[in-house]
Amino acid sequence: MSEHFGTLSDGTEVHRWTLERAGLRVRVLSYGGIVQSLEVPDRDGHPADVVLGFADLAGYVSHPGPYLGALVGRYANRIAGGRFPLDGVTYAVEPNSPPNSLHGGGRGFDKRVWDVQPVAHGLRLSRVSPHGEEGFPGRLAVTATYTLEEGGALRFAYEAVTDAPTVVNLTNHSYFNLAGPRSGGAGGHELRLAASRFTPVDADLIPDGPLREVAGSRFDFRQGRKTGAGYDHNFVFDKGVTARAEEVAELYDPSSGRALTVATTEPGIQVYTGDHLGEPHAPGDGIALETQHFPDSPNRPDFPSTVLRPGEVYRSETVYAFSAR
Repeated sequence: MSEHFGTLSDGTEVHRWTLERAGLRVRVLSYGGIVQSLEVPDRDGHPADVVLGFADLAGYVSHPGPYLGALVGRYANRIAGGRFPLDGVTYAVEPNSPPNSLHGGGRGFDKRVWDVQPVAHGLRLSRVSPHGEEGFPGRLAVTATYTLEEGGALRFAYEAVTDAPTVVNLTNHSYFNLAGPRSGGAGGHELRLAASRFTPVDADLIPDGPLREVAGSRFDFRQGRKTGAGYDHNFVFDKGVTARAEEVAELYDPSSGRALTVATTEPGIQVYTGDHLGEPHAPGDGIALETQHFPDSPNRPDFPSTVLRPGEVYRSETVYAFSAR
């Protein structure tokens, strides 16, 4: 089901699509590919919205910084100094988070209106990012397919092709609060990660050294424990990059019994505890679990590559599966 959701200042209409299956209900906007809401039942069968969002288009336009529920790209996370080398050429991309580029620049994929077409149990979003958009090279044709799966899961599958060498790193930027709205935040959630290493960062959240072991530190979530605050870091999955999505994480809310397991093809996940969400949300209202390649990979040849070349197909898949216990 689709409906008119609002109109941007340039006259572009934005629509909202609603999908229901296996006890889940998700609402998706053509603006930014945003997951506006995601209703999931608790252990007693009572549904609640488990992602942060705004009730109207004006909320997203006025508060773009948190990237609530958005499809972010061309490059999710940060690029140091807004510059990166590729085949002997240094490209400058918008430093919208000075001095760095964040989530694709000032008008990244999260602020574009996508073409949306229904598919079986889901939606296919598509757009062409022209050569030079936000400074990135190559004409990039992108599709993002959102589907509700049997058993209660939301699946994101991304594909992209380019006509010139470029860098690509796509993710969904939903903030989860499994306890539901007005529950006092997600700080009491328990997080488990199949990650023995993480990426240490400097004050600007740029990787500033080799990957570090989590053992003996506050970054060790291998056995599962409460998250608390103070995290905006990339965790490195032990599995690496895989052709098929493998389970790598679980988030659990003891109060409602809701559990979220994450399976992905990606090598890492940015865990952000929402310490600086901004109004109308309070710090810690939700936790972002952004499956992706590592921050600043275009400047780090020791990290898994994010380069896409003509003739290749970028593919990435992440499945968020919900249950209650």
